[in-house]
This record gives sequence, structure tokens and C-alpha cells, in this order.
Amino acid sequence: MKNIPLLLAIVLIAACRDTTPAATPPPSASRLIDVMQKSAEDWNKGNLAGFMDSYDDSATMMSRHGLIGKDSMMAHYQEAYFKTGAARQRLSFDAFHIQPLAGDYVLLTGRFTLNGNNLPTLSGWFSLVCVRRGNGWKILHDHTS
Repeated sequence: MKNIPLLLAIVLIAACRDTTPAATPPPSASRLIDVMQKSAEDWNKGNLAGFMDSYDDSATMMSRHGLIGKDSMMAHYQEAYFKTGAARQRLSFDAFHIQPLAGDYVLLTGRFTLNGNNLPTLSGWFSLVCVRRGNGWKILHDHTS
């Protein structure tokens, strides 16, 4: 009789476990990886406007100064990485993971790497909230570290 409360607790915990299968990304989400690869190609060609096209017009980014909009993002990239009109280093992405959120929204995480031009290699992680629009996948929010 002493073990009945413990047994009851175990049964309740087991019953409360979430047994629903993990959500799978929508089939079109694989195109989001294509969007990211194209944005890296545009960056490497010195096409900052093409790189920024992967962002929705209402996109935001968490910067070290707080939340900024798309125009401020472009100004930041221009000043920090494209001062001479070309990218200071080559950009690549890998380690993608797509997590469905709801409807046409997903969380895309992965790693970026900037290298070349006799500069130290920079690498870090990103999380992007993305939405599928009529004109394809767009980034709504960028948090890169």
C-alpha cells in the first residue's frame, strides 16, 4: 500500500506524455534551402540587393543594438561587409534544420561561414522565422550569432 502514491504518480506522468508524432516540414520547405543557397551566391557575386531579396519587406533582425528593420539590415551589411562594393568574404550556409511552426511558417536554423580574402574565418549559428508567400519563401526574422 505504501507504493500506491508512487505508482499513481508514474501512471499519471506516463499518461501526460506527448505521444503525437513530430510535425514534418511542408514539402515546399526544401525550396527554402534553395533560397538560402541563392542568397549566398548573390552575396558572393557582390549583389547585396539580391542577397536581401530573401528577406520579406517587413523583416526584422535582432542586432547587438536591438531589433532593426530591413533597411537598417541592408545599411549594416553595406557598411560592415560591402564597403568596397564587393563582399569582403565568401558566405556559405550549412547544417540546415527546418522546424514547422504553423501554417506557412517555419523555423530554419543552421550555420553560416564567412571566409577568404586573408581575413579570419567567421562562423556562427542562425535562426530564421520564415513564411511562404505567393512569391516564395521569405525571411521574417533573423537572429544570427
